[in-house]
Amino acid sequence: MSVNSAASSPSTPAQPTALYGGKTGRRVTVRDIAAAKERGERWPMVTAYDALTARIFDEAGIPVLLVGDSAAMVVYGYDSTLPVTVDDLLPLTAAVVRGTSRAMIVADLPFGSYQASPQQALETAARFMKEAGAHAVKLEGGHRVIPQVELLVSSGVPVMGHLGLTPQSVNVLGGYRVQGRGQAGDELLMAAKALEHAGAFAIVLECVPSELAQRVTASLGIPTIGIGAGPHTDAQVLVWQDLMGLTPHQPKFVKKYFDLAGEMSRAVRAFADEVVSGAFPTEAHSYH
Repeated sequence: MSVNSAASSPSTPAQPTALYGGKTGRRVTVRDIAAAKERGERWPMVTAYDALTARIFDEAGIPVLLVGDSAAMVVYGYDSTLPVTVDDLLPLTAAVVRGTSRAMIVADLPFGSYQASPQQALETAARFMKEAGAHAVKLEGGHRVIPQVELLVSSGVPVMGHLGLTPQSVNVLGGYRVQGRGQAGDELLMAAKALEHAGAFAIVLECVPSELAQRVTASLGIPTIGIGAGPHTDAQVLVWQDLMGLTPHQPKFVKKYFDLAGEMSRAVRAFADEVVSGAFPTEAHSYH
């Protein structure tokens, strides 16, 4: 081929960057997530609460990290998500942002910080974005939070929805139970469409029947993120302490990928034994 003919040939379009593991030199955005949905690409999301673990997950290529209100249990030791506050989550979110360079960081809006009014939701979301550097927020609920979602999105705040088992409403739901069976499934689907129409860029589906999650996923133009929702959602999320085997009691939907609790126990016992025996520290660990 001549130089002239090569120059006149149409350029090859750039291949899209995979959401999981892709290298872009910038943060993942809502446009990247929407493009992954169009390509039919599945992707992972995990929780993060500190800079060191967030850095590991970011370098592993996880595209979205959630600073979840699950910190109430796995960081602060409560038995539900209800007690955690905005002031509790702000420093955790800031740490995760500082520990990462590519992942989109989504901050959970905790119980009581957005339900009262759209204005309250905006004030809370603004704190997470201005003080902690979050790139998006997540809130729970369907039709009752549509005004909040609309105001947030129109004000420039990307919003991730959350339907099904919404832990902040656990007392109303009567415990941690599967949601969306029977007629309730149709109601959940309607709520998902309403959230999409209001501007949410993605929706978490927690503890719903697999068939319902599949219906919702097929009905939406935005991605669904499953947790206990079967294999047919666009993405999957787990609390990192659950998937690493650190938490003692895990729900059915968790797969334990590592026995971190066991490894940590063995390591700290080995350290303690060497301290007691005098084997640690050695000359290699001493200054002169």
